[in-house]
Amino acid sequence: MKRLIVFACLSFVVSCQGSDLGQNGTKPPSHEIWDGLLRKHVDGEGIVDYKGFIADMDQLDNYLSLISKNAPDRQTWSEQEQLAYWINAYNAFTVKLIADNYPVESIQDLHPKIKIPLVNTVWHIKFFQIGGEDANLDEIEHKILRKEFDEPRIHFAINCASFSCPPLRNEAFVVSKLDQQLDDMAKRFINDPKRNRIQKNQAEISKIFSWFKGDFTKNGSLIDYLNQYSTIRLDPKAKISYMEYDWSLNE
Repeated sequence: MKRLIVFACLSFVVSCQGSDLGQNGTKPPSHEIWDGLLRKHVDGEGIVDYKGFIADMDQLDNYLSLISKNAPDRQTWSEQEQLAYWINAYNAFTVKLIADNYPVESIQDLHPKIKIPLVNTVWHIKFFQIGGEDANLDEIEHKILRKEFDEPRIHFAINCASFSCPPLRNEAFVVSKLDQQLDDMAKRFINDPKRNRIQKNQAEISKIFSWFKGDFTKNGSLIDYLNQYSTIRLDPKAKISYMEYDWSLNE
């Protein structure tokens, strides 16, 4: 099976000004293939059957080829169409990354073993293309999803193949119910006692809320944000601490 051991052919040009990934004249591709694979190989708790994805690699590759060749047209696609595309792309290419290197205990085991300019982690490796341009997961997450969309719920929708990540949803994100799906993922994650332990006067929460605190506090405090989705309402002066992050594979 193909391994991520050869990096010499990778492109390392990284822009600090955002992302130019995109394509003119495209229409949003169907996410039906991805939806079928998720329903088949991911359970309701977000546990992934990577061996199942490997068995259906032809289908996964077909979907990835479809989205690679139909990158968003920033001028004609709606914000919702672009958002659904990038979330699905991030998740599908992450599954591909793990499947191509399976078995692996953690996505962090795929960090580059040698020093490469501008490639510090597995998320910086440009192992796929979008609209004919080499791309990586870091660019999708930080230069597109976080930079171009005022939508902190993306942190509950994208999955890093690890146990402490928000679970991989077992259906594709689609425009017709995107807001409902994002709300559902926020509620599921915040109220999941394996990933956030919330009580009225104190909360031990995911490090995601520390790493990306600015994304969650643009319109209020972190507690204000949590209270939008938590079934247990936190006191404004509740003590906040952060759980250790479990990077073990979500299988």
